Amino acid sequence: MAKEIEIKVPDIGDFENVEVIDVLVKAGDTVEVESPLITLETDKAAMDVPSPVAGVIREMKVAMGDKVSEGSLIAVVEAAEGESQAAEKKEEGRTEKEEEEKPAPAASTERPAPKAGSFQGKVDHETGLLVIGAGPGGYTAAFRAADLGLKVTLVERWNTLGGVCLNVGCIPSKALLHAAKVIDEAAEMEKHGISFGKPKIDAAKLAGWKGEVVKKLTGGLATMAKQRKVEVITGAARFLDEHHVAVSGEGGEKVVRFDQCIIAAGSEPVRLPFAPEDPRIMDSTGALELADIPKKLLVIGGGIIGLEMACVYDALGSQVTIVELADQLIPGADKDLVRALEKRIKGRYAAIMTGTKVTAMKAQKSGIKVAFEGANAPQGEQLFDRVLVAVGRVPNGGRLDADKAGIEVSERGFIAVDRQMRTNVPHIFAIGDIVGQPMLAHKATHEAKVAAEVAAGQKRYFDARVIPSVAYTDPEIAWVGVTEEQARREGIEFEVGRFPWAASGRSLSLGRDEGFTKLLFDPKTHRVIGGAMVGPNAGELIAEVALAIEMGADAADIGLTIHPHPTLSETVCFAAEAFEGTLTDLYLPKRRKD
Repeated sequence: MAKEIEIKVPDIGDFENVEVIDVLVKAGDTVEVESPLITLETDKAAMDVPSPVAGVIREMKVAMGDKVSEGSLIAVVEAAEGESQAAEKKEEGRTEKEEEEKPAPAASTERPAPKAGSFQGKVDHETGLLVIGAGPGGYTAAFRAADLGLKVTLVERWNTLGGVCLNVGCIPSKALLHAAKVIDEAAEMEKHGISFGKPKIDAAKLAGWKGEVVKKLTGGLATMAKQRKVEVITGAARFLDEHHVAVSGEGGEKVVRFDQCIIAAGSEPVRLPFAPEDPRIMDSTGALELADIPKKLLVIGGGIIGLEMACVYDALGSQVTIVELADQLIPGADKDLVRALEKRIKGRYAAIMTGTKVTAMKAQKSGIKVAFEGANAPQGEQLFDRVLVAVGRVPNGGRLDADKAGIEVSERGFIAVDRQMRTNVPHIFAIGDIVGQPMLAHKATHEAKVAAEVAAGQKRYFDARVIPSVAYTDPEIAWVGVTEEQARREGIEFEVGRFPWAASGRSLSLGRDEGFTKLLFDPKTHRVIGGAMVGPNAGELIAEVALAIEMGADAADIGLTIHPHPTLSETVCFAAEAFEGTLTDLYLPKRRKD
């Protein structure tokens, strides 16, 4: 016969009013003996409160943020007869042996000692905190944890630190985008009386300069790792159990034992199953190598990565064709933002095919023959010198043997975490691409600091209101917070303040007038809830809008902040004034009475 049992907070030492930082179960969940129910955090340590019985959770009596003490009611569990009797006996009093074996409460600045794990082989290295992956998230976590006094080991499969972002992603692509911008701006000045002639492209020299940019940054990371006494091990890590990993590298395999771990293993480009093995079919990494400048380039994927590389190769002289399965470029961005970009590149690119997919690719001596399907698909197969596949990225959660550590990994390779970046295994954290969208370096670095600080015993949570997105195309597109498309889809009330860059003196002096800035406001509070812009340096400007949302600023806060003139940053101020009805740099019929 089942019986309902009240589970209370056990003896947690000389602590009262301890904060509940995570609730790990909900009503209806089945729990086993020792299954963690909630996580508490004192100023000394974080600890899980386990269930003393197996059964079904009928009711949770606490929520995140609640304060509890010894004896506080946590949950009501429906337990089987045998379990309820055992629980009652335990509640009545422990035997002398039980009392002798009862662990002392955590009272030091160190986290509770972890279990040894099931691995029984030779250990080559021991560390307090192991960080897997040295991209922006990984090295940030390692450096922050080292600054807080932890013994840190950083495992990286690349021979240099920096991960995908610094080595074959964000940094090298931005170097090449700068080169593309110089080429385009020089060409555009011809109609204003300054002619530089047709550029001569030395692809090898350009690639070398890009490599020097990368080398400076990755070399700096290696220096900072030494300064912080972070030990670096090169190789690919895989879990052996919840406290051991094997690292396979050129020098063989090493076993590392850790007390805590932060997984920052990132993601990989998606491969198309029907694509043949051919060096002329590239992912973003291959595209950045600049092996040659193809006469005809097909970019599969009209998202940010695909469009950025399209901008580079277009400027270098390739005839670019883009194919995108969705009905617009950069799915997720507002259509009016994308329209300004599409208007500029339509006359430059060979073709832009939205609502279209690639159905087959064949490698031939003369090039890659590609078949298409969709409303805008061309007739017959098309031949390209090179093909760039940029259809997204997949997380590396499935490459780590995480199940051996008890870590839950989704079928798609994502690892679920709480607001402290903990996985379902409390002493193992995960950050960056591997924990979900958006897959952005600046999100990973903030998550990294949270994970490192929690691992060091601090009370920290990832509670960012917004995360900005930027496409470093030409023109650049940037947005943050609620988009118009999202607001309409989710029924969020909003009003818009908008300022066209055709009325900006600074924009006109740059020879660009196609951009605009728009801000979304809550109609009742006038607070900023979202913002976007398209035009030169939009990626630099969007930070002001992100800060405004984080700080709870309203339209008057922005409009009454004096912006330097003439600058593109003024357009943010002018968009707020357009909403308020106080704009004088453009005539707009007044719609507001207040």
